[in-house]
Amino acid sequence: MLRLTETGPEAEAGGPTAMPHRLRGLSGKLLWLTMAFVMLAEVLIFVPSVATMRLRWLQDRLNTAAAAGVVIDGLQPIELPRNVQDDTLMATGTKAIVLRRDDTSRLLAVDGMPPQVDAKYDLTDVPMLESIGDALYALVLGGDRVLRVYGPVGDSDMIIEVVMQEKSLRNAMLAYARNVFSVSLMISLITASLIYIAINRMMIRPVRRLTSSMQAFADSPEDPARVLVPAPGSDEIALAGRHLALMQGQLQRTLKQQRNLADLGLAVSKINHDMRNILASAQLMSDRLVDVDDPMVKGFAPKLVRTIDRAVGYTSEVLAYGQASEAEPKRRRFRLADLCQEVRDILAIDPESGIDFLEAVAVDTEVDADSEQLFRVIHNLCRNAVQALANHGIGDPLILRRITLSAQRVGSVVAISIDDTGPGLAAKARENLFTAFRGSARSGGTGLGLAIARELVLAHGGTIALVEKPGPGTLFRIEIPDRPVALDDWRARA
Repeated sequence: MLRLTETGPEAEAGGPTAMPHRLRGLSGKLLWLTMAFVMLAEVLIFVPSVATMRLRWLQDRLNTAAAAGVVIDGLQPIELPRNVQDDTLMATGTKAIVLRRDDTSRLLAVDGMPPQVDAKYDLTDVPMLESIGDALYALVLGGDRVLRVYGPVGDSDMIIEVVMQEKSLRNAMLAYARNVFSVSLMISLITASLIYIAINRMMIRPVRRLTSSMQAFADSPEDPARVLVPAPGSDEIALAGRHLALMQGQLQRTLKQQRNLADLGLAVSKINHDMRNILASAQLMSDRLVDVDDPMVKGFAPKLVRTIDRAVGYTSEVLAYGQASEAEPKRRRFRLADLCQEVRDILAIDPESGIDFLEAVAVDTEVDADSEQLFRVIHNLCRNAVQALANHGIGDPLILRRITLSAQRVGSVVAISIDDTGPGLAAKARENLFTAFRGSARSGGTGLGLAIARELVLAHGGTIALVEKPGPGTLFRIEIPDRPVALDDWRARA
């Protein structure tokens, strides 16, 4: 038996392949997608957070410069020594500190004032979108500019202003970005791992189990051990497992039935030739009986001839059912009463058996059907009824043992009923009615009779059904519709 491999003949032909590795299958895709989505979410969070970090960093520089500026301003009119100014500028990370109050500006400390300022920012009220744009520019393209930043000192009317290089700000932003990226990567890994473990346990593992079961069942569908044992649970995957197990069981039963049909067809084909030879000899002898000048022989000889002819056709009945469909009906209109009488004669019910056979078919009732196929259907059902009554209520005068064959025409449909007063059908037979090898009502039966009868009736466009009735016994009803008549044909006959 071929193994399911990725490079084998089945893979080249587009057939099933081996189970993929976890990191290459749904589990791996889920892991990478989760990490990607978490990182994307972190990026969306990072953009406004880095803008906020930039504003806070600038505000901290302003606050430090404001604290130093207030102290220096209180020392007026003393001018700070150069070394104190340098220390102050170094502590605040600025190149110059200016304090504005009452429309006057005072340069508190300065060291190498740059010739020009590249950008200026007012931290009084910064819109979010503008802050995000400035932060992204500083993070990606900045670093060499000279910035002028100013804002109010607390709740006072003083404004502190500083001039600074952007390099220190960009370095702080890069350090912040690295920290955020590291934390985001760790969060994404932990989140993806937890989701991977949970989804793999709840979904991927059961799905892989279902897939493995389907592959194993495909290798050997007749092995009962290959049928999936469904896992307990009430979720969708557990429900799918139960449905898969049910489907596999039904498929095994169907394959077993098909194998039985194939074996039966092979057996019938072997004996069919010899059986035909025997019946052919019987036909020759029955043909000679027709020429015998005896009233009794002349009465039963034609029936014997027809019976043997039917037996010749029935030798291939089981084989035809197992390998092919029935032939198309050769329909014609004929009197149903004659066919029912012939069924009664073929049954040959012994008068001493106590079984009554009652015909309730009007002489003028006609049916549009294949007489041979309809005979097989009615004879099969009546024979089943005789077998059901054979051992039912023997010796009990209170139990009625009767078979009633009736028919009536309603419009273009003829309804035929076969009613018996037997013990009725068992529950198993009712559940598998018209199913070959499973719908038999008696021990040792095959259930082919009802299956064939249903096929023949359906070929006529009719229906056959088991009808519930208040009393004991079994009632089958067959409905055969007339063939539709073309308007031109009707006018020609009219």
